Amino acid sequence: QVRLEESGGGSVQTGGSLELSCRASSSVGCMGWFRQRPGQEQREDVAHIYEDGQREIEASMQGRVTISLDSAKKITSLQSNNVEPEDTGMYFCAASVSLKCYLPTVSRYTWWGQGTQVTVST
Repeated sequence: QVRLEESGGGSVQTGGSLELSCRASSSVGCMGWFRQRPGQEQREDVAHIYEDGQREIEASMQGRVTISLDSAKKITSLQSNNVEPEDTGMYFCAASVSLKCYLPTVSRYTWWGQGTQVTVST
């Protein structure tokens, strides 16, 4: 069992920046971030990163979002610039073993964090 702990959420003004971090209790093959907007049940992809450094960024967020991984510390970070009110939501970190990392994101992840709230105000 891998535990994931997110940090860095909070309130930010439109046009500002935010950084979220997620620490895993053990080494994993890949990690990712999802967002659940207010009133929506489904979580949407934000970004994903593999242990070899490969990255996937959701198309609508490219240019604003970066994801990084410190393998030694087992921490992934998500940075977002020029945030918009539409970025408001609960952000969840997820992780999986290497064998599952190339599955579609809907079935890739085994472990999930509790989520951290981000609120973007005008």
